[in-house]
Amino acid sequence: MPMRRFAFVIGTALPLAFVTAAQAEDVVIRIEAKRGSDAAHASAEGWSAQFPDVVTFPLTDGWVGIALGPMPRDEAAARLEQLKQERKVPGDSFLSAAEGRELTHLGTAAAGSVPPAPQAPMGNASTFPQGAAQPPGENDDQMDAEAPSEIAPAQPEPIEAVAERPEQFFLRLESTTDRAKAEEILAKWRETLPEAGLWTLPNGRLAIAFGPMEQVTGNAWLKAFKDAGAVPKDAFLTPGEDMGEIAIIGKVPDLGAPPAPDAAPVAMPPLEDIQRALRWAGHYQGGIDGKDGPMTRAAIAEEIVRLRASPDTATAMAELIARREAWRAEMGLSQLQDSHTGLVLPAPMEKLQFDRAERALSIYGPRNGSGAALILFSQPGGQQEMLDLAGLVTALGWVPAPERKVERGAITLDGRNQTHISHAEGRVVDGRVQGFVLIWPVSDPEDQHRLAAEISDNLSRFAPGATEAQPEAPAIAPAIAPATAQD
Repeated sequence: MPMRRFAFVIGTALPLAFVTAAQAEDVVIRIEAKRGSDAAHASAEGWSAQFPDVVTFPLTDGWVGIALGPMPRDEAAARLEQLKQERKVPGDSFLSAAEGRELTHLGTAAAGSVPPAPQAPMGNASTFPQGAAQPPGENDDQMDAEAPSEIAPAQPEPIEAVAERPEQFFLRLESTTDRAKAEEILAKWRETLPEAGLWTLPNGRLAIAFGPMEQVTGNAWLKAFKDAGAVPKDAFLTPGEDMGEIAIIGKVPDLGAPPAPDAAPVAMPPLEDIQRALRWAGHYQGGIDGKDGPMTRAAIAEEIVRLRASPDTATAMAELIARREAWRAEMGLSQLQDSHTGLVLPAPMEKLQFDRAERALSIYGPRNGSGAALILFSQPGGQQEMLDLAGLVTALGWVPAPERKVERGAITLDGRNQTHISHAEGRVVDGRVQGFVLIWPVSDPEDQHRLAAEISDNLSRFAPGATEAQPEAPAIAPAIAPATAQD
């Protein structure tokens, strides 16, 4: 169907009683279900770009149904058949009785919410398109009438007004005349922009697009995406009314709004803090030097697109730093001052406990079965002593089958087995070799990476080590049980 201006109804939930007696056999076309009001509202917003009569209604156990209607059964059956043939709705969409349901037209729920679903025991579930599971309590015979709802319908309330939304725009990515190729291109784009959809343009071409969004938001994010190299240089914003018909529906993207024109600008955080947060997020491998180099700029652009908090650099980086601080608090990071090595660093001490110090090593094993371990080392020496320590770490199985990166004055080791991920770093600093080995459960690779970055970026010396006056080779006896260190 041609693209139309979007409209929504201002009011409250429309109960079945609003329908006249002559419409007692009305049904809705069930197209999707989501668990939770936020997910349901976002999905319903996406469907509203294609259909003017999207409704939501509560199901059981927190599920929310998304449908079209209500309408007479005969009309609904014919419409459903046509929509399936045109591939505008999921292939397993079906008719469902409207009676007894608390139908809410899109836009009527306050603050973007939908009515809470009644709680009931979970029933059988089957898979819906777009990863949604069929909610419990539905009749297996999709065309038969369903059991009456136990929830009494609310009293009807009047529709107060009909208002138009601001004109919606889409970010055009690519186009082609070949349907099979278009679907391949769409699948590729969804790896980085999973909300993308496919449209049949008025001229017959097939376009991959991302949206909808308001024009101001679209222009700001188009620039952000281009700066990050996330979209083609010739990508552009186009009005929804020029998009033609939806061939494969996408999802409404969750994009932070740009700052208001009259809002006070957000102060840019210190660049060193930004670099630390970018490394924590896994998008920066450069030095923590507070310098605005090409690696830093590229990482900032990539993180803005990934985070989607705001297309404004300062706002997005402030949000990233806040997320890092929240994670540090959640992980229970505290400052560890190890007197044996003289090293100070952030460490998750709720998961670690001191085991013993031996020559150049200070060893912390798992606390309460956490599966984590941390080994610190410090001794006088240079490049060769650093390589010797790396060999020792490998021989003890602390970093199994490691990938090694060796530079002048620095070495890193990364390895894993079936139970653990390990990361080790050694550095030559002021005539001493110092560093750490972090061993972490393989089931939690994200936190392992973040912890390794936090320790690496903040490891420093606060006092001379216990072996300062007694240079000697480190002990080789591990303090971690074999099952933890080597399995």
